[in-house]
Amino acid sequence: MEDVTQENQRITNTRADQLNRQCYCVTLDRKALNESLRNQFVDAGNDLSEVPELHHLFSNTPVFVPRADIETMECIVQAIESAAELPSYREGVLSWAPEIARFDPGPLGAFMGYDFHLGPDGPQLIEINTNAGGAFLNVVLARAQHRCCDPSQQTAATKQALDGFEDAVLNMLQQEWQTQRTDSMPSRLAIVDDGPETQFMFPEFQLAQQLLQARGIDTLILDPSELEYADGALTAEGMPIDMVYNRLVDFALDAPAHEALRRAYLDGAVVVTPNPRVHALMADKRNLGLLSDPQTLRDWGLSDTDADCLEQAVPRTRLVSASDAAELWSARRKLFFKPVAGHGSKGVYRGNKITRRVFENILNGGYISQEFVPAGERTMRIDGTVTTRKVDIRLYTYAGKLLLTAARVYQGQATNFRTPGGGFAPVFQV
Repeated sequence: MEDVTQENQRITNTRADQLNRQCYCVTLDRKALNESLRNQFVDAGNDLSEVPELHHLFSNTPVFVPRADIETMECIVQAIESAAELPSYREGVLSWAPEIARFDPGPLGAFMGYDFHLGPDGPQLIEINTNAGGAFLNVVLARAQHRCCDPSQQTAATKQALDGFEDAVLNMLQQEWQTQRTDSMPSRLAIVDDGPETQFMFPEFQLAQQLLQARGIDTLILDPSELEYADGALTAEGMPIDMVYNRLVDFALDAPAHEALRRAYLDGAVVVTPNPRVHALMADKRNLGLLSDPQTLRDWGLSDTDADCLEQAVPRTRLVSASDAAELWSARRKLFFKPVAGHGSKGVYRGNKITRRVFENILNGGYISQEFVPAGERTMRIDGTVTTRKVDIRLYTYAGKLLLTAARVYQGQATNFRTPGGGFAPVFQV
């Protein structure tokens, strides 16, 4: 039976690989996408002239992924969530986390994001994010697809996830709210980020706002400087704020501009999701060192099944130390360097391209080294020319359960939205 299963896996992978190399179908219905976005922005009270230009965010072509790889990625997520529940694991990650992470108000963290590269060794976890962007945009994208030469556009499970996305978002926020409050839902929610209107994902904030307001939750998009905290109440423009959907990359809320939110959070006066504790437990890049150490996880009580899963899926990671300089420099061509407190692919370096000067800066501290795992590839035709782009896969989850699967198509050493033909792409399971 095992031989048959492995053979089926190879056939499935070959089929997905073949489609990613040879299917040049343009599946995105730009007209349907634009109409959907326009209708949603207008429904939210925006003038037609205010509808943003979003073409650069979306790729015209899908990415084909074996169903078995989707299932494996879900198992990896479950194994990580299980590891994060271990007392010894929590003690370990909190030892290097900021003090604010020791405060536990209850929420699990909305819109977790698990990023993977797919290859011959199966899905490889590259990063975990607690404020993963793009889910609202990807749902609109996935709903605006033509059929292509392969009939596997959307499985029943994918269609069910798309049809139920809005309800899943409401249920997620309700569960986050009820970890701290007894009433059913917040009256007013704020989506908070620094200079939100200048953010690349501002259109997504607007889509989230429209969804929540349509479901009866008054929703504001705010800069944290607009928040005030006094007499046990967090307010903005004189209105009480019950809940914050946190998109800040100041994960410990250390910045002076975030002081009001920080104090309200620590006093339990507002429900914040995702919050500093969730980031410390799940997304601090130093945690990947523990997740890539299966024997330690077994010693701490993780099941052999979960430990074996992580051993196969998490590239070996460790904190960079100057004492390891010679070893790291010698092995640099097989490594990827990332700042511990980084985000959005800023300050990351492919080891085979770094100079001695950059390497010395990395040794000053605040970096991890991770075994390099090449990204998957997608061949496409752009302006009549066949070219190849890199691909990663993101699973949006809540409490370990899958909300949505999406792909990002790009060029260069890290994900970006400046590549012709690149952007978010739907995942077609085969």
